[in-house]
Amino acid sequence: MTTITAKDGTQIFYKDWGSGRPVVFSHGWPLNADAWDAQMLFLAGKGFRVIAYDRRGHGRSDQPAQGNDMNTYADDLAALLDALDLRDATLVGHSMGGGEIARYIGRHGSQRVASAVLIGAVPPYMGKTPANPNGLPPEVFDGMRNGVAANRAQFYRDLAMPFFSFNRPGAKVSQGALDAFWLQGMSGGILGQYACIREFSEIDFTDDLKAMTMPTLVLHGEDDQLVSADNTSRQAVRFLKNGTLKTYPGGSHGLCVVNADEVNADLLAFLTA
Repeated sequence: MTTITAKDGTQIFYKDWGSGRPVVFSHGWPLNADAWDAQMLFLAGKGFRVIAYDRRGHGRSDQPAQGNDMNTYADDLAALLDALDLRDATLVGHSMGGGEIARYIGRHGSQRVASAVLIGAVPPYMGKTPANPNGLPPEVFDGMRNGVAANRAQFYRDLAMPFFSFNRPGAKVSQGALDAFWLQGMSGGILGQYACIREFSEIDFTDDLKAMTMPTLVLHGEDDQLVSADNTSRQAVRFLKNGTLKTYPGGSHGLCVVNADEVNADLLAFLTA
């Protein structure tokens, strides 16, 4: 396996295909780099260099007890970009991965970054607070913690249905997509995945978004049952200096799988604009 070493010695797995302009993918929770298969295969065939990594605690990366926090995740991404000496990269983040790339730019700057894409992403803030009254209440995330702690295997099976909006009347259910979601989730470690719930629910990314001055494409499904566009992407574009929002009618949180052809076309148009 190909890995880089983070500053605390953690081994971070990545895959690196092609030799063109780099596009770096950061996955959502509780998945791994395989969540980007459709996008990587497509863009590699269009002449781009595509790189995706497993967040620490997930997939094929190490599962340390330490460093399961957003700042360290951003530092791990910095270590990857530095180790591969990537320039003029486009960073693409889904869900929690969108927060990760925003925090990377807020924390490390944009010297290596030409543009960014946020897909169903959690910034600026998911939780309900006096300053964010439309956010999700704490008991939603407590329920997720309880589900992971009590029986994460069953919890991930249950979560996959609304993730892809397969629970909607008339939905065309893909058993393969459900199985892949569960397999990716179970390939990670419970400790890191449990800690992640705080990182995507209680972190404020507002200042990170303000630091994202590069062209940024924001994509979101209008039927996203896990990360509401009204509470995230529609707010995020208010803080982005050069952001463009596109929503997909009926689109789920699993846009990159269910709407892969549309997402791929939008990514290619953005990358070649």
